Amino acid sequence: MNTSLKWIKALVPGLDCGVQEYVDAMTLSGSKVEGYEQLDADLDKIVVGQVTKIEKHPDADKLVICQVNVGSETLQIVTGAPNVFEGAKVPVVLDGGRVAGGHDGTKTPGGIKIKKGKLRGVESSGMMCSIEELGSNREMFPDAPENGLYIFDEDAPVGENAVAYLGLDDSVVEYEITSNRVDCFSVLGIAREAAATFHKEFVPPVVTETGNNEDVNDYIKVSVKDQDLCSRYTARVVKNIKFAPSPKWMQERLRAHGIRPINNLVDITNYVMEEYGQPMHAYDLDTIAGHKIIVRRAKDGDEFETLDGQIRKLDNQVLMICDAEKEVGIAGIMGGENSKITDDVHTVLFEAATFNGPNIRKSAKRIGMRTEASGIFEKGLDPVNAEAAIDRACQLIEELGCGEVVGGMVDVCEPIKPLRRIPFEPEKINRFLGTDITKEQMLEYFGRIELAYDEAANEIVVPSFRQDLEGFADIAEEVARFYGYDK
Repeated sequence: MNTSLKWIKALVPGLDCGVQEYVDAMTLSGSKVEGYEQLDADLDKIVVGQVTKIEKHPDADKLVICQVNVGSETLQIVTGAPNVFEGAKVPVVLDGGRVAGGHDGTKTPGGIKIKKGKLRGVESSGMMCSIEELGSNREMFPDAPENGLYIFDEDAPVGENAVAYLGLDDSVVEYEITSNRVDCFSVLGIAREAAATFHKEFVPPVVTETGNNEDVNDYIKVSVKDQDLCSRYTARVVKNIKFAPSPKWMQERLRAHGIRPINNLVDITNYVMEEYGQPMHAYDLDTIAGHKIIVRRAKDGDEFETLDGQIRKLDNQVLMICDAEKEVGIAGIMGGENSKITDDVHTVLFEAATFNGPNIRKSAKRIGMRTEASGIFEKGLDPVNAEAAIDRACQLIEELGCGEVVGGMVDVCEPIKPLRRIPFEPEKINRFLGTDITKEQMLEYFGRIELAYDEAANEIVVPSFRQDLEGFADIAEEVARFYGYDK
């Protein structure tokens, strides 16, 4: 599990520590950190500049002399970039600054220092950069040219920190999360742990109600034939889809998590998967025969073409998402080529479900296809999370102007189990840990991680997302990790 530290700090506003202090404290409180990458470690003195004038180099056909406004002054920079033009806003490394590597994408440990000098006899102060020289690539920045300078949008502020403008002033932290802590396979889960670790306020997004005055049940019907393999299936519909680039803040957070921004619709589903740890899938509703979804097992010998264009051989242990006529997806693993979202889509069906974890793991192995979604589903998700995630996606769709959300949600769900209750025995916990912690201090620890206390029953009420807390020893461990393993 990787997270952007900037994203974590946005959810824990009072968190102002450096990355090393953060990873040390998180490891000691039980969220073991494997390592981290500081994206701007080898970048220094790089600003947004604007080319104001271009002249031919007197002694080199492939070089030009540019006058570049960097806010505080105008610099003369010689370049051979084929895409430079007057008015272009570009990243500029000032004299004494550093870039991460070469234009070919190779990185140099410690970076490459840029100094004033002469190019074919002409003074050049600084350097204009490609995206590769800033340590990234065209996979993450598809608008970057294959060979040339990175060109900023017209609204990029001249003289400002170019690294921050690109969202590269961040650190990506890698955690080793045990499979029982499925809540921590999400940014919200890690942020909740960070807030508890540093004793700061956790501020998750406020999800507001969305939807017009129509009824989603008029658009789609859902039937779950095998509820032992699918305990909850939620669906919402969005019409009048309008594709556009997702906002800059969303693209930055996705890139930090190694996800290439594509468009607002795709980016929202990826964003919610990272934020809530709940994989989602989107279907073109016009390709769903009979406007019906049927969740059932495949038949022995069935074949199905997945989104990657491969034919998968199935058996009756593999759970399928079907419409009235055909299969449209392998549950929890990948959707089908026959229902994929194209640029011509008008109405989208969103799916967020809870599938049987062991079955997803075995199915992925059986068909030879393990995806990021299956890796999450196989751990066994909280059914409450499915509704929260699909509502969050619809909220983002409305906020980003991606489409019109139809009112209501289809929800085929087994009765959700009541919240688990564990007797609160502070004296026994102290004997077990060899500590002398007051009851009030223990309850303060529990409050940080949203464990409630029923004083009348003297019980700890466990939130649905903490599926790992089952008995006394688990509660004692929560006390131990916030009291301090180092003690």
